[in-house]
Amino acid sequence: MNIRIPEQNYVLLTGRLTRDPDLRYTAKGMPVCSFDIAVNKNYKDKATGEWREKATFVGIVAWGPMGERSGEKLKKGSPVHVEGSLESSEYTDREGNKRKSLKINAKRIQFLAVASKGDAPSGEEDGAVSGAAAEKSSNDSGIDEVPF
Repeated sequence: MNIRIPEQNYVLLTGRLTRDPDLRYTAKGMPVCSFDIAVNKNYKDKATGEWREKATFVGIVAWGPMGERSGEKLKKGSPVHVEGSLESSEYTDREGNKRKSLKINAKRIQFLAVASKGDAPSGEEDGAVSGAAAEKSSNDSGIDEVPF
């Protein structure tokens, strides 16, 4: 049977940073920021009937101006909404074992915590960073909207 399926690699995650972001620059001066987020899932334990929480830890990589702004504005505990694609890589650990890892290559990052006006330079009170540009995302009541 010859079934064609669409190739789709699009990820949406919302969570909190587990550590401060690591902002670096490539040899050609391109900013790259990496950080991990914890994505929580609530479920009911069938044995006890109690609600439990399980965290999944996901690595995020952001490039260019989006990466630079993420490195400057985010910190451990910051809530973010990330849109991007899965990327796999292989490496050899210190013991010589081959390992595989998955990370999200961010296409858009929404900062969900509202910074006070004293914390952000003028014109940067918005929280969305997409590629090389930021988008304004607040309504008339002053409360930021979550894009989902």
